[in-house]
Order: sequence, then C-alpha cells, then structure tokens
Amino acid sequence: QVQLAESGGRLVQAGGSLRLSCAASGRTLNNYILGWFRQAPGKERNVVATITWHGGNTYHADSVRGRFTVSRDIAKNTVYLQMNSLKPEDSADYYCSAGDFAGSRDYTDPASYDYWGQGTQVTVSS
Repeated sequence: QVQLAESGGRLVQAGGSLRLSCAASGRTLNNYILGWFRQAPGKERNVVATITWHGGNTYHADSVRGRFTVSRDIAKNTVYLQMNSLKPEDSADYYCSAGDFAGSRDYTDPASYDYWGQGTQVTVSS
C-alpha cells in the first residue's frame, strides 16, 4: 500500500505561481511512477505531469509544458508540482497518484495508477 497526501492548493491570481506537494508513505517507491492529474467540475481527469521515482524521468502535458515542472525529493519521499504563469483554465482539483512502473502501460491514463491522494483544489482567478 502507498498513501499519498497532497497539499498546497489555494486561490491565486492569473499569472501567479503555486507549488503543490504530495507526501508519500507506505511502500518503497523505487519501482513506481508518480503522476499529477487534474479534474475540473464536469470534466474528465487528465494527466498534468509524471515522474519516475527511480530515474526521475519526466513527462508534461502539452497544456502545461514550459509552465509547470514536476520533481521529487527522494529523502523526503515527496513529489512536487511547481506551477508558474497560472491561467484560469488551470483551475481544478489536482490529484497525486502512484502506479507500478512496469510493462508498457499508458501512464497518461488514470487507469494505470493504483493509488490516489484525496486531491487539493487550485483556483485561478482572472
């Protein structure tokens, strides 16, 4: 079992920055990929960014590339999402997830992840 706890979401003005944190506990994450997803009301959950725990390889969705950066701190067992130049369309609930990094799964698909945090709300005002 992996437990995930997000924090850092709040109301921010357009153009501002936020850093979301996801603290992980439970099993070792060496063989896991960590993902950030977001879901706006009435919309599907979409990938924002992913990072492999062992190698630190990252992926960022086109909509956030160049503005958001995913990273991890192995000593703190924490994954971060640095969000800059925020736009109103970035408003959503943001979820941290963990999945077994094995095989040829599509890691942009929420179904590839086994563990989820409770989410943290980000609201960007115009």
